[in-house]
Amino acid sequence: MRLLSFCFWKGLSFFSITKSIRNTLLAATFSSFTSIMSPKKKNSSSKVESVETVSETSVLDLPDLVLECILEKLPPEGLCRMAGVCTSLRDWCTSDHLWERHMKNKWGRIVGPAAYREWQFHVVSGKSSTFFNQDKQKGLMGYLIQLWPFALIRSSFSNISKKQSFPPVDSIMSWYLALESGKFWFPAQVYNRENGHIGFMLSCYDAELSYDQRTDTFQARYPPHGRRASAIETGVTWDRLRAPPVDTSPHDLHISDCLNELKPGDQIEIQWRRNKEFPYGIAQTLLKGWWYGVVGHLETCDGMPITADVMIAHHTYTLNCTCLVASDDIRHLCHARILDFGDGNTLVLEFNQYTRGSRWRRTTVSRKDHREEGNEADGFYGGIRKLCGKEEISMWKKLWPAEALE
Repeated sequence: MRLLSFCFWKGLSFFSITKSIRNTLLAATFSSFTSIMSPKKKNSSSKVESVETVSETSVLDLPDLVLECILEKLPPEGLCRMAGVCTSLRDWCTSDHLWERHMKNKWGRIVGPAAYREWQFHVVSGKSSTFFNQDKQKGLMGYLIQLWPFALIRSSFSNISKKQSFPPVDSIMSWYLALESGKFWFPAQVYNRENGHIGFMLSCYDAELSYDQRTDTFQARYPPHGRRASAIETGVTWDRLRAPPVDTSPHDLHISDCLNELKPGDQIEIQWRRNKEFPYGIAQTLLKGWWYGVVGHLETCDGMPITADVMIAHHTYTLNCTCLVASDDIRHLCHARILDFGDGNTLVLEFNQYTRGSRWRRTTVSRKDHREEGNEADGFYGGIRKLCGKEEISMWKKLWPAEALE
């Protein structure tokens, strides 16, 4: 074990954070190793032989807090290598709190509750072990495959009657490695699906993803569209992916909770599907995708923001960022937060990626009773969510087409 520790720390020299500690442990370990290999000295003048005591130093002798700080600095590959040293380090290196940060840093932006539920299903059904077979693997999975037999041997010595899996099937480490393996397909969403097909520009559709370590890209498998077979896209890059922002199935209508607060200039995403070929809940239902748009102005509005006080039912309401147009002593309210005044019930949505005059450029929905509106010619508009985060809005801006669409 001392020799193994010596080789381990020698191979770990690229971790600058542990350089000073490594040098200390190397010296102590090498001294202990050479002292064992050399003959023990005897005191000939004494009748009582004194046996030289060998001082052993191990990384496990470090205080728990120091050891934990070192392990927190290691990348996933380093934790896998450390887990193969001994049973104690294996327990340390497979703990969830060490892997939570790695999971969040690499996968947090594209895995959400739906992906976690899919993983839990594999754990409960016993399918998680299929992600860690003995096929030739590279990178992080290669480390795991090399270390696995040693871990199993040590486990059998410690408790022959009780088989322990490595890594634990319900651990974050297992989930991380399953994602890395490329054999675990998980739900997420893809911007501009099918390599930016013109029919999907500025949209985001649900898909099942599989990671490819060799190219650091993903394979996307889209559910069937009506009677069409599933579409498969390869080479999907990280910047085109996201976790679903709402936990709504692509087969279901998202319940809009922001309609009353929307005003001109607000940026939104709206569900849209081409037709109602199948009812909800059937696997072949034509899926809804999320499309980017902005809240527009009524045609009678000049688009100029005005702040005004309006008397309604003996109460004065201050309407900020609201467009008012005077017409024969009647004020028509454009997209006010007060729905029962003027024409405030009509919500105009614009999709400015399309040319003026295009049938896809503009549509209207009702604030009060909006669920799904549309027709077979122009498609059906579903749930709406308001975009508030700068990162979300910036992502849509990056995907803006170079030319207006017809």
